[in-house]
Amino acid sequence: MSTDHDQPAHGQVPSAGRPLALITGVGRTVSIGAGIARRLAASGWDIAFTYWAPYDDRMTWGREPGATDEISQALTEHGAATAAIEADLSDPDTPARIFDEAEQRLGHVAALVMCHCESVDSGLLDTSVESFDRHFAVNARATWLLIREFGRRFAAAPGTGRIISLTSDHTVGNLPYGASKGALDRITLAAARELAHLGVTANAINPGPVDTGWMSEEIRERCVRGTPLGRLGTPRDTAHLVDFLCSREGEWINGQLLMSNGGFA
Repeated sequence: MSTDHDQPAHGQVPSAGRPLALITGVGRTVSIGAGIARRLAASGWDIAFTYWAPYDDRMTWGREPGATDEISQALTEHGAATAAIEADLSDPDTPARIFDEAEQRLGHVAALVMCHCESVDSGLLDTSVESFDRHFAVNARATWLLIREFGRRFAAAPGTGRIISLTSDHTVGNLPYGASKGALDRITLAAARELAHLGVTANAINPGPVDTGWMSEEIRERCVRGTPLGRLGTPRDTAHLVDFLCSREGEWINGQLLMSNGGFA
């Protein structure tokens, strides 16, 4: 875990006039989270982002050496101050620590974009209790705790705060992931009402099938066939919607579960 809580990453200081977005789950350069971070940086945001390489180590794609530095450099090229924060979101103490570190290094968070997840396929009959609990700890509990910290600490002007989470409707053969994402939806949409006094909007986005390294050729072909536009979604597709929701023009969209999947069925 990072222990440098006193100095900005790479000697950076917050950029004058740029709001701060905190984006979770930005561990690989091809991830949706990284795509969102690049888009928001280009739109004038400073970016604090979290990553957790031990999760990648457990997955088929593995760890991407140098990804954190490469992502940080790409954001810097857009004029953003950045802070990369190592974060195990299965630990209930982690969300508060993330906000502590983001605030110490870059200032108050104006937008919270949650792209983190635990996702290990298993069904009704073969899901273990350990796996079920880990999915809910990361996908549901951490989402609640991050939103709670955001609400407690929010200090930006009313109408400028944004909460966005990425969700999924996949359930068959993917029980703990789908069930915990369903809980994430309810937690996120509750924030649209419970944080209304802060002038914060909250929305969940279902980006549909986006291949960030997890698809087999069979899955890829099936998803392309099921999409009217005849292609898979990309991180950029999701990033454009997040960028709009975080803008002043996106303020009137609130408390919604948005399908942004090219018509996939």
